[in-house]
Amino acid sequence: MNQLLSPYQLNSIRLKNRVVMPPMCMYKANEDGQLRDFHFCHYGARAIGGVGLIITEATAIEARGRISDNDLGLWDDTQIEGHQKLNNLLHSFGSKTAIQLAHAGRKSLCKASSPVAPSALLFSETGGFKVPHALHVSEIESIKEAFITAAQRAQKAGYDALELHAAHGYLLYEFLSPLTNQRNDLYGGSLKNRCALVIEICYAIIQTTQMPLIVRLSADEWIEGGWTINDSIYLSAELQKIGVSMMHISAGGNHEKQPLMPALTSLYQTEYARAIKKAIGIPTIAVGLITTTQEAKMLLEEEVCDLIALGRELLRNPNWVQFAIKEIGERALLETSYARAF
Repeated sequence: MNQLLSPYQLNSIRLKNRVVMPPMCMYKANEDGQLRDFHFCHYGARAIGGVGLIITEATAIEARGRISDNDLGLWDDTQIEGHQKLNNLLHSFGSKTAIQLAHAGRKSLCKASSPVAPSALLFSETGGFKVPHALHVSEIESIKEAFITAAQRAQKAGYDALELHAAHGYLLYEFLSPLTNQRNDLYGGSLKNRCALVIEICYAIIQTTQMPLIVRLSADEWIEGGWTINDSIYLSAELQKIGVSMMHISAGGNHEKQPLMPALTSLYQTEYARAIKKAIGIPTIAVGLITTTQEAKMLLEEEVCDLIALGRELLRNPNWVQFAIKEIGERALLETSYARAF
């Protein structure tokens, strides 16, 4: 069988194929962070369509950590039930699930709360952003605990794996970058110190849940003097040592203007996944305008990555996997109710 459609073993979890739906904010939650009918239809359609691993959108570990007032949350026990129902639905159609645990940091646009960050640096003077409060060490400890508790709730809700959001300019990435982290304590200054918070949270989550942990990372900041691919290789190696199962590699998002950003062409971010996988051997998920079956097959055959994330393409076409099955010629894998259409 072609690699794209072949099973993949992620720790104790067996994915039926190598196709991943990456987390994409839908901004459809109630203001209490609860799931709505939209989420069950949205994710359920991709499960019926055959996606191997569905990663639920960025889900806040505290209310002020939402990107918007309509983001999902897992900061309260009352939110477990909705996620549990979602997992039961997706599992019934053969998909495995993960949830992206996140904190928006200085990029939060919630109306009733003030954003927090490693340093009091504004993201943008337009768009409604506020100057964030620079976190004290005691407050950082509380955020660490919130990540750990949210991970435990995710486990109770029946997710198969967890993803930590350390990308795209949100709180954990703000700590990683020398441009947004201007601290002079144990969480600032050197590369080691700037990576400490992400490593500490990952270690605690692994120890308390024993679940496979994926880390979403922006491999390059696309700005002079910022976070680089070499920094990403260093952090990925440290995360591999403590038991992180896989790196989900993206780029950018930490600044309003990104002068070193490449052109938005097919596969434009996938070389970052290759570089990290080649350097340290950790499994990777590649992203970056992957749209066709041939592109996905090529990335796997050339060992660029282990899993293929299709964001925009799965928004356009929840049945992308069915088209890939037809193209590759494995008709026995088609969803039987849809087979007549292929």
